[in-house]
Parts: sequence; structure tokens; C-alpha cells
Amino acid sequence: MNATSLAEWSNVAVYSAMFALTAAFIAFAVGFAARGQRVLTPQRVAVGAGAPVIEAPPAPVAYPAGQRASHIGLALTWLSFGVLLVGLVLRGLWAGRVPWGNMYEFSLSSAAGILGVYLVMSLRRDVRWLGLFITGATLLTLGLAVTVLYTEAAQLVPALKSWWLVIHVLAAVICGGAFTIAAGITLLYLWRERAERLDRVTGVVTKLPDAARLDTLAYRILIFAFPLWTFAVIAGAIWAENAWGRYWGWDPKETWAFITWVTYAGYLHARATAGWRGRRSAYISLLGFASFLINYFGVNLFVNSLHSYAGL
Repeated sequence: MNATSLAEWSNVAVYSAMFALTAAFIAFAVGFAARGQRVLTPQRVAVGAGAPVIEAPPAPVAYPAGQRASHIGLALTWLSFGVLLVGLVLRGLWAGRVPWGNMYEFSLSSAAGILGVYLVMSLRRDVRWLGLFITGATLLTLGLAVTVLYTEAAQLVPALKSWWLVIHVLAAVICGGAFTIAAGITLLYLWRERAERLDRVTGVVTKLPDAARLDTLAYRILIFAFPLWTFAVIAGAIWAENAWGRYWGWDPKETWAFITWVTYAGYLHARATAGWRGRRSAYISLLGFASFLINYFGVNLFVNSLHSYAGL
């Protein structure tokens, strides 16, 4: 298979992943709309020994009406994740390097990171209710990648030819997925918490878990992500020394990575302080995600720095 074919098949895989993800989004939407409802099935009851069996009024069963749709959505999400990974591998084979050399490739990897973190979560707990929001965010990421950020593959500059590229960026991709999911859950928490506080838990809000559960889930994800982000920053510093002869130079990328680290550290500290739990700590978490987005989009696209050419 020649390089042109690899490039074409990589694009086919990315668009196929988007198609499967769109179907998953629709399935999750159906499941979310039916969340909390019960399927009514008729029961056959014998009224006495030797008596005929008669139809009893329908009774609720133990499964939500949209469970099957949510199962389909989760299966399609697994399919989309696998196909997207194939697209990334083909892109890397085409370029002859790891597929993290520009913003297009990193956006594909970020989308895979979001899906990967969500799917790992789904192995430990039932988070199908979250699938609608995860697939929506991933579709936006992929849509931006293929319409705005698409770039033909090019060889890496010498500074990026290091195993630290793989170590540093892989950790950053996983953290990006975790930060995105935690931010989405935090927004849902603030929505649900306000409804509970005002005693207006009606409509769509009733389909969300209670505020305390959402808050705890976001916290646990960030407990996992923060040490990994710390490692990514340290790995980046080691890579910088290898590439540029210094560990830290307050390059815009390095500065915003540090700001992100400090903000999430402040969030975890706030969680350990009773007076800063709940909404206050949630706002700090969202500030951390905002700084991460500035680091991801703002620095890469609009700021001249040592990292600008990398898209990393």
C-alpha cells in the first residue's frame, strides 16, 4: 500500500468513526430521553387452583425504556473508538512518525482520548447517561479537526524527534480526555445543583443523577488526571532539556501548562477545605479547564512560541 493509499484510508477511517459516533449520539439521545421511564408489560395471573389464566394490568419492569438504545450507543462508541485508532495508525504510517505533528493529528488524538477515558469509565460503572454529552463533545472535536485544522502530513523538526514526544503527548492526550469529561460533568452538576437548591427538579434535569453524585464523579476523575498532568509537565520539561538545552524557559506553552496545573491543584485543595466544596470548587475546576483550552487552542494557533509548529 503506497503513501497516497494510506492517507486516503486514514481519512476514510476518520469519517467512518464520525458516522458511527453520530449514530451513537442519536442512540444515546433516545436512551437519555427515556431515562427514568418504565416499560409496561402485561402479566398473566392465575386466580386460583384450576382457574384459567387471565391478563392482569400492565406492571412496570425493572429496566428503563431506553436501555436498549443506550446499549446500542455504547457499542457504537466502542466501534467509533476502534475505527478512529485505525485512522490514527494509518496517518502515522503515512507520515512515517507518530501522528502528533500538527493540530489536526493532535485533535484526532484528543477525540480518541475523550472516548477512551469514557469507555474505561463504562467498564467500572454505568455511565450510559453521560454518553449523549461525550459523543457530542467528541463529534465537535472531530468536526473542527476535519474542517478547520486539517493539514497534510510533514516530517517532524529535529527538536521533536524524541521518545519524550510519545511519553509527554500520550499523557497529555489522556489528561485532555479526562479534563473534558470532568468539565462536562461539572457543568451538569451546576445545573442539577441549582435545580435542587431552588426545588425545581423538573423536566430534563430529572434525568440526571443527583448533584452529590455528579460532584463526586467529577472529583474522582480529576484525582486521576492531576497526577498524570503533573507527570506530563515534568516529561515536557525533560523533553525541553533534550531538545533546547533547558528544562524550563517560560515559553507560552509551558506557562499555560503550569497555570493549568496550579488551577487544578487549587481545586483539589479547595475540595479538602470544607468551606470550598460544591459550587465554589466547581468554578475553580472550570477555570482549570478554560486554561487547558487556552493552552490547547490559543497558544498553538495564535501565539508564536517554540511549540507553535508542533501543534502540541
